[in-house]
Amino acid sequence: MTTTETDTRSSVRSASRKRTRVAKSRVGLGLRIRRNWQLYAMLALPLIWLAIFAYWPMYGVIIAFKDYNVVSGILGSPWVGMKYFERFVESYQFWRLIKNTVFLHVYELVATFPLPIILALCLNTVRKKWFSRTTQLITYAPHFISTVVVVGLLVVLTSPNTGVTNKLIGLFGFGPTDVMGDSGMFRHLYVWSGAWQTMGFAAIIYLAALTSVPPELHEAAIVDGASRLRRMWHIDLPAIVPVAVILLILDIGRILSVGFEKVLLMQNSLNLDVAEVIDTYVYKIGLASAVPQFSYATAIGLFRSVIGLVLLVLANTFARRFAKSSLW
Repeated sequence: MTTTETDTRSSVRSASRKRTRVAKSRVGLGLRIRRNWQLYAMLALPLIWLAIFAYWPMYGVIIAFKDYNVVSGILGSPWVGMKYFERFVESYQFWRLIKNTVFLHVYELVATFPLPIILALCLNTVRKKWFSRTTQLITYAPHFISTVVVVGLLVVLTSPNTGVTNKLIGLFGFGPTDVMGDSGMFRHLYVWSGAWQTMGFAAIIYLAALTSVPPELHEAAIVDGASRLRRMWHIDLPAIVPVAVILLILDIGRILSVGFEKVLLMQNSLNLDVAEVIDTYVYKIGLASAVPQFSYATAIGLFRSVIGLVLLVLANTFARRFAKSSLW
């Protein structure tokens, strides 16, 4: 038998084995679907929702590169290329919007990111479970309060005439202050009210990660004389670092996106110089203006998304290299 015949037969046998494996995998998949069709049916609903409301609307991104006209439609509108991207970058609003958005998000990230970690570590070390559960319930409950209600509470509490904060300030001899109209207070109100509302919910993720810590590690540390603080630092904290890194990467990817509804509700003519961010600007020129500029608003939104994607990839690369943990 020649070498060529041997190679040919080996190739045929290899192709046959591959076809057999593919056929078995198909049969296995079909059998799994028939046996667990209820689970696949439940999975189909969110996939259909994702396809309709998340992926299909991405077709409208074409508007950013066209001079969109409602009558002509997306395909019938004339192509203008990068016109609206250049218009946004060259506009006098560009740097103000970028500065306000980035500063607000970075301030929020630096101020509120460590708080759920600290809360989770403290709750995990509490011996009295009733106290831990009660504290968790109290800190978790604000997550279910509507953003409109939270802003309404801020308006009522900081009212110059009837607000509790101005009543307390008056006890020290200071006059009433319009806190909501003070541009210097806008960012502080936004960030710390958000910390109060989301801290408890975010802590649940870290508490779930702490359940994977073997109790034997704490028992061995106690035998060696380690204090509670040292056990938190050397055992609990390293266990939640991978989760914290992933959440940090996602937050960095959203650096040009802030809470649109809350910022819009807190805006007024007195604090607009620091309260105008990209999301609210897109809403105003794309939907709320007398003559909506759909193409311009879409271009700004796409610009924001591309920058967010680039930052996400960079953050993931640095995390994989230095923290040994990443999204992919």
